[in-house]
Amino acid sequence: MTDVRILFEGGGVLVVDKPPGMLVIPGREGGPSLRELLETQRRQKIFVVHRLDRDTSGALVFALDAAVHRALSGAFETGKVRKRYVALVEGRVEAPQMVDAPLVAGRKGRMRVARPGDTDAKASRTRVRPVETFERASLVEAEPLTGRTHQIRVHLLSLGHPLLVDHQYGREAPLTEKDLGGEGDSVVLSRTPLHAARVEWPALAGVEARAVEAPVPEDMARARELLRASVTSL
Repeated sequence: MTDVRILFEGGGVLVVDKPPGMLVIPGREGGPSLRELLETQRRQKIFVVHRLDRDTSGALVFALDAAVHRALSGAFETGKVRKRYVALVEGRVEAPQMVDAPLVAGRKGRMRVARPGDTDAKASRTRVRPVETFERASLVEAEPLTGRTHQIRVHLLSLGHPLLVDHQYGREAPLTEKDLGGEGDSVVLSRTPLHAARVEWPALAGVEARAVEAPVPEDMARARELLRASVTSL
């Protein structure tokens, strides 16, 4: 079994560094889920507070008792929890932008930006800020101000900056060192390069305020190194 890195534990709260490629809860795709893994390793019930997409890595919050679960779940649902993601995207993002684009369910499990007349559109807002730009790609920070399915991925796509790899909304093929400006054929990125870098919640009933950060994973760090090196070598 995979050992999961614990980022924070205290006061009935457990924050882990979710590995990419792992489901948070059991799903139709099969394979082990993070909740099941933690329950087996810790021999206790784990309460799911929120979720990340299967391929997304980073800070994921669980509760260790029902009262904390209620408090944290309510904070997530009412927008009291701040979440910050980092992502590697196509193209050069030159300036901060606020994406205010309602989303609706599309086909085959996808989401899309609502069109005029869509009656089931849900308000969706994401703050996007460039962190580093390369020749044909950017590292950006994304702060979702609402919590819709695939929100960051669809909003980045709507800006013309899809994730470098995204089997649902962009390029499906993995990226090699050569694709990213290097010379080798080794695969560097084979999943959506989206990482939950920070989660912060206020003081709640029985829960102390806390901000927890998750380091950028190896695949995204390696991709950034290659993209950076390709710029300096021009």
